[in-house]
Amino acid sequence: MSIWRSATRGAAAGLVATLAMDILWYRRHRADGGEPGFAAWEFTSSATGFDDDATPAPAKIGKGIADAVGFDVPDSAVAATSNVVHWATGAGWGSAAGLAATALQPAAAGMLTGMTAWGTSYAALGATGIYEPITSYDRETLWKDLSAHLVYGLATGAAFRLLTSRKRG
Repeated sequence: MSIWRSATRGAAAGLVATLAMDILWYRRHRADGGEPGFAAWEFTSSATGFDDDATPAPAKIGKGIADAVGFDVPDSAVAATSNVVHWATGAGWGSAAGLAATALQPAAAGMLTGMTAWGTSYAALGATGIYEPITSYDRETLWKDLSAHLVYGLATGAAFRLLTSRKRG
């Protein structure tokens, strides 16, 4: 399979995996007493602007990128910005997994990618001040986040395998 096909199928697998990870986060949210349905939970934000303490990390990243290229994003676009960056990140890591799957089994490539995404998010977002340093988080928080990224990795590998399997017979 060509590198281009591996990357694009990996991106598609990453979108499937992002949904799987979000379903896990949503189930946890509901178990903790969260009220809104999945669509409302997935596509809205309680943040009133980009400087709000409730602003999700993906929205802050998107705002930073927009500012860097001179594009003004209004505060009313927090939820949309968060979703665009979140889903694009899932597709991007999936693309990386697709490329890794040219040398590894898809499951291994997916799991490696999920763990790498988890670790680099704490490193990169901690360095920018969007996250606290990783040492500031308790084990339970880190485990919840790592386990969600492992679900992402497993789903990426499974989706990639399905997308690249050929019918036989």
